[in-house]
Amino acid sequence: MATIRKSKPAPGRPSLPVDQILATALQIIDEEGTEALSMRNLADRLESGTATLYRHFQNRADLITQLIDRMLGEIDFNIENLKTISWQEAYRILAVNFFKVLTKHHRVAPLLAEHLPIGPNAMAQREICISVLLSHGFPPKMAAHAYATLGRFVLGFALQLSSTENLSDQNKKQIEVFFRRLDPKRFPSIAKVAQSLPIPLQDEFDFGLNLILSGLNQLREEKDKRA
Repeated sequence: MATIRKSKPAPGRPSLPVDQILATALQIIDEEGTEALSMRNLADRLESGTATLYRHFQNRADLITQLIDRMLGEIDFNIENLKTISWQEAYRILAVNFFKVLTKHHRVAPLLAEHLPIGPNAMAQREICISVLLSHGFPPKMAAHAYATLGRFVLGFALQLSSTENLSDQNKKQIEVFFRRLDPKRFPSIAKVAQSLPIPLQDEFDFGLNLILSGLNQLREEKDKRA
């Protein structure tokens, strides 16, 4: 009697490194926006199959969670340097570096508004940021509020980058001309500042950051006086 040989299952596609998958997913969002990121689109870009992706991620939401944390890993955090400078300067550096990364990946910013980052990079950075405030005399509750406020501030400006990316130089010039041609009798106050309008986003960011840091320092000093 002839022996029936069972055919072996066809081998699956080779696994891909998680970092390669996340880097490609981030590239898709940078180039095409968040709507373009699907498991199928990502698999096609990697010249692989969706089954390969599901070895590492439960679903698209899990992919996005890990993608956000990978992006946050690009923020430059020099822990030793932060320990040797004032908390104001430390937070200025942290905020600026965070904004630089979000500027580079500004189409990811809306995802940050929808997902609380709790990955390894996010938690390590959160620990560093809060420890800076606590080590400089901020009460725990004030430190938590200060950290959250500064994070929202940076994210808010990053979200504006997404909404202004299609604003051409010609559009910007038209806005400048509009303000400069206003009737000073009808809009006397605006006319006085027209030469400064519209304010570049980076200038707004720097100005707002200075206000927040100054305000936080004043709150901390008032707290010390009442103690």
